[in-house]
Amino acid sequence: MKKLLTIVLALALIVGLSNLGFAECTTIQDGTLLTTDERIITTGYDEWGYNYQAHMFNGGYCEAYRNATWCESYADIDLIMKWDDAWLSNKDCDGDGLLDRHYGYASPIGSGAWLTNHQSGKVEVNGKLRKWTYFCKIVAVPSDATKSDGYWYTVDGIEIGPVIWGAYAITQQVSNDPSNGEHGIRYKSPAGPGLGIYGAEGE
Repeated sequence: MKKLLTIVLALALIVGLSNLGFAECTTIQDGTLLTTDERIITTGYDEWGYNYQAHMFNGGYCEAYRNATWCESYADIDLIMKWDDAWLSNKDCDGDGLLDRHYGYASPIGSGAWLTNHQSGKVEVNGKLRKWTYFCKIVAVPSDATKSDGYWYTVDGIEIGPVIWGAYAITQQVSNDPSNGEHGIRYKSPAGPGLGIYGAEGE
């Protein structure tokens, strides 16, 4: 009798969660999710360098843009990106057949989304090729942030960072480039450069 009661309670919980609107998500392993250029997404790295399951990209800068014509002058740059689930999920929970972006939020703002971007290449200095690197952190701003003169600010007026892609701010930039004397941090957000500083709101 006790075992039967446990089963009944478990079933009731499942039904209750379903009624609350918890979505049944499609995963990459299901083999039906598509990229924006309508290719089936698989686990591991694809031909361009994306590993959607692991939230990573590792390849050429232009390969991140499917070798678009506008990107030809940047073809010799290497790029590594990492992101969180809010930036680009490895599931489809809204049923559109694509990986979710800022699921549950009307826009990236307030979602807690973040991305890191690590670029590298070589530049000629005094007849020799020298390596350069560039790293930055990008975060979705909180819903109470305000924008002024190209920068995002917290509700308390503290600078979050330069505006990028509308809803995001750059919170840290590090550049090491021997061709122009750059070594180390170029920008650090006064509000803090941490990736998790603006977590998903409402959770």
